[in-house]
Amino acid sequence: MSFTFTQLKTAIQDYVDNSETTFVNHLSDFIKASEERIFKNVDLELFRKNVTSAMTSSDKFVSIPSDYLSSFSLQITTAGSESFLLQKDVNFLQEAFDGSASTGLPRYYAVFDINNFIVAPTPNSNYAIELHYYYRPASLTAGADSGTTWLSTNAPFALLYGSLVEAYTYMKGEPDIMQQYEKRFNDQLVRLKDLAEARENSDAYSEGLPRAVRT
Repeated sequence: MSFTFTQLKTAIQDYVDNSETTFVNHLSDFIKASEERIFKNVDLELFRKNVTSAMTSSDKFVSIPSDYLSSFSLQITTAGSESFLLQKDVNFLQEAFDGSASTGLPRYYAVFDINNFIVAPTPNSNYAIELHYYYRPASLTAGADSGTTWLSTNAPFALLYGSLVEAYTYMKGEPDIMQQYEKRFNDQLVRLKDLAEARENSDAYSEGLPRAVRT
């Protein structure tokens, strides 16, 4: 079972029995809100990315990728060796290193604003860097009507029930039905969390096969 963009929009309308024009105009918003809840609640390794870039000498700022959500690591590569920067608070960096006055091999970084990291001390040379981060995949709504995403293919009911929660909230629907949608959405999140926190981080060779808990 999977959903294309069109199929998911149709399913939402069928479940809540609503094809009113204003409601239909908000279908993409419901889907994007559902995706956002999933991305913020489940740390899937599939949504990790590595990018390479470079620090510029005397420039304490490094651009943040547009799809960035959070960091796993930031490292500098120099002459075949790697050094990982420690993530700190912006105020710590600015107070401890006095702005751009201190230069050298950067040891710390922080999110300065939506577009930039700040590093300290300020680079004294151009350094190759690699950022490992959790990213926001393209929304199902950003593609063609026949398009799919990893979520719509591998977690279709999480996406559906999350969208139904948003749609029924918009409609100011009955609380008991809303609770059913929310429960089913949370059940799907638990399954995704199991994939993210257990199955993705181990294999049968090293951990053995998963075993059911007997009561």
